[in-house]
Amino acid sequence: MAHERSSSLTNFSLSKDPPSSYETSQISRPSTPESTNGTSKRGGSLERLNEQSPLLSAERLSDDDDPRPRHGNPADRLLFNDGEAEASKSVWYLFLLTLSIGGLQIAWSVELSNGSPYLLSLGMSKSLLALVWIAGPLSGTLVQPYVGIRSDNCRSSWGKRKPFMLAGAAATIVSLMTLAWTREIIGGVLGLFGADPDSDGVKTSAIIFAILLVYILDFSINTIQAGIRAFIVDNAPTHQQEDANAWAGRITGMGNVLGYLSGYVNLPKIMPFFGNTQFKVLCVIASIALGSTVLISSLYVRERDPRLEGPPSAENAGLLSFFRQVFNSMKRLPPQIRKVCEVQFFNWIGWFPFLFYITTYIGQLHVNPIFEENPNLSPAEIDAAWENATRVGTFALLIFAITSFSSNMLLPLIIVPTYRPPPPSTPSHLHQRPPTPGTPGTLSASMTSFFPPTPSSESHSRLTRLLSKFQITWLTLRRAWLLAHILFALCMVSTFFIRTTTAATVLVGVIGVAWALTVWAPFALISAEISKRDSARRARNAGRGNDEVDALADDHSTDQAGVILGLHNVAIASPQIIATLVSSAIFKLAQKPRGVAGDDSVGWVLRFGGLAALVAAYMTSRVGEEAEVEEKELHNDRSSEESV
Repeated sequence: MAHERSSSLTNFSLSKDPPSSYETSQISRPSTPESTNGTSKRGGSLERLNEQSPLLSAERLSDDDDPRPRHGNPADRLLFNDGEAEASKSVWYLFLLTLSIGGLQIAWSVELSNGSPYLLSLGMSKSLLALVWIAGPLSGTLVQPYVGIRSDNCRSSWGKRKPFMLAGAAATIVSLMTLAWTREIIGGVLGLFGADPDSDGVKTSAIIFAILLVYILDFSINTIQAGIRAFIVDNAPTHQQEDANAWAGRITGMGNVLGYLSGYVNLPKIMPFFGNTQFKVLCVIASIALGSTVLISSLYVRERDPRLEGPPSAENAGLLSFFRQVFNSMKRLPPQIRKVCEVQFFNWIGWFPFLFYITTYIGQLHVNPIFEENPNLSPAEIDAAWENATRVGTFALLIFAITSFSSNMLLPLIIVPTYRPPPPSTPSHLHQRPPTPGTPGTLSASMTSFFPPTPSSESHSRLTRLLSKFQITWLTLRRAWLLAHILFALCMVSTFFIRTTTAATVLVGVIGVAWALTVWAPFALISAEISKRDSARRARNAGRGNDEVDALADDHSTDQAGVILGLHNVAIASPQIIATLVSSAIFKLAQKPRGVAGDDSVGWVLRFGGLAALVAAYMTSRVGEEAEVEEKELHNDRSSEESV
């Protein structure tokens, strides 16, 4: 990540040995003729690590010593490996680390695909529905920064993040199940006092209760999401942050596929024991998936003991203190993270209407010919038509999820990774440690993570060269993200010409490619920057620092993963409030009565989102490339040497 203090630090290659074993290895190793001032040549080309400290800063390769082409992949010079904690993790570890986000995505997909139709079936108007969905961005703006701050300062023996993940999962499950049975709960309670279940009072009470539950649900989802995202950053090495977030994207895609597939199938026929409506069965399935995945991730992945980090911040947990900490952290955001947040602000003005209203948009295309041919349908017949239409819309989201998942599998192979770990250690220069399931031999950060570790340096090099042939040399993560914004904007504009559900389904499938990058790129860019700083902070606290590391650790040292990711979510959530208000105004102006054909109000909301995506594309062009910053710095260094 480009940063005024960190750009010179992108060549860190830190010891893989723990301090004690490393010191022993230095005592037992005889000096060699090549050794000079604690450094030596590796294989005649790469300079050996500075051996004065377990926190090692490799010298830059000179132009003469570097065997790689000057105009090759600049990311080849971006190395991070911070000792034992930064040893490369296995595929199995990364999968289980990010598994919990799949359960969360299933729960979220149920809310996205079936939440709006369910609330409309209670008798809620579309304009009120738009205001109800402001619960999501409002809770994201307030809850995630608060949970981030509290989890950063958590000193539980369970870890920093697990208590919030488990508590958020429990609250999400309770609110989901209660929301699904809103009619029965309100009807049963008011029925005790003689109220007619079909009366307007009971219906109004059910709507109010459902609105309250939606707010509780969104607050709970944001609690668990804040914990999971920080959990991933804390427990993945810096050089594997892109890889970990790619796995999070894949599991998110799998969660989407399972969630939308369940929404498309007639579940009450298959699983009547879970409920007599589609929404009830979906909520039960989502609750089981969320609870099991969070439990598995929490049991398998062991967090660092936060009690070893010293006492938490002296700031109290009051409301004023919370806002003061948030504003202070916003001022201290590193430039790269700040730019990503600016992109996300406009990006989510576009994505929020799509995610919440695309099912309704496709459903309207489905019911238009039905309402044209039968303008006098009864309310029950209108509900039946919309239930089928919701299933058609959910099928389109299933195609969207499959496309997104496929893109999540393919894109990491063709996009040039920002970081790579140091080459595998060999007996000639570092002690070999037997690989474990959690810390296998070092492999290439993005591509070779799909394959088992190989102890042979030669085999590793062959595999890396083979897979690198799939990479598009100019396609960095930032450029792919920019193209995703443009693709999304073009798809939103094309809604002017969509008239059938088939065309709309194809369109939604194409948008899945853009969504794959939306759930991967910004989190990977930010997570690598956070992990880089956290590694430096831990090294300094352990007394293993040098001047450059101390500078990086001091800069923004109080801002850990929780609060920074919380602020990133503010950049995601706060624009959704704008999108919600604009959507509500558009619905107020353009909405037609329920059961009337030709309602294009949702289409206009989607087109408004396309305009915001174009702004996001421009903002993405301003985000720095880590490799480009490194290239520029090397060029400046070379120019300075020539001038001297």
